[in-house]
Amino acid sequence: MDLEDFNSAPEADIRATLLACCDVRSWSDAVIDGRPYVNASDALQVAGTAALEFSPSDVDRALAAHPRIGERATGASTEAAWSRREQSGVATDTETQAALLAGNGAYEQRFDRVFLINAAGLDATTVLAELHRRLENTPDAEAAEVAHELRGIALRRLARVLELEDELAEEQS
Repeated sequence: MDLEDFNSAPEADIRATLLACCDVRSWSDAVIDGRPYVNASDALQVAGTAALEFSPSDVDRALAAHPRIGERATGASTEAAWSRREQSGVATDTETQAALLAGNGAYEQRFDRVFLINAAGLDATTVLAELHRRLENTPDAEAAEVAHELRGIALRRLARVLELEDELAEEQS
């Protein structure tokens, strides 16, 4: 959708779209309350600022919508389709798949949450290395990393909605 559609769409429609980007109501409220935007970059700026306010319960809620890394999201929802696209580079052979499964299990046991990484453009080897590195984090350090990764995913998805994904990818590299 272009910016004009984003600005003029009914609030309920935009809320559903934003919650598919990141299932945090206060974040979607902030982005909706900022409408109308002069340009899409302004929308991303507001979304980025609002994402800095994610609470631990916001992160937990949003994580519930994310599949384990290396597992293919099922269903026809927007979130599932985006997840499949974002994890497309994490296609793995049997050995790597087993390592991701074991790593996910260790991570969930240590941190009591699903491992979240902004996987768009990453291959399985990179994801697995990050998973192992993050297993060494303290709980507080990992909570900060998870919130950072969630912000990145939310902004990438919003950029996709606003047809700016290519520009966002260039900025983040």
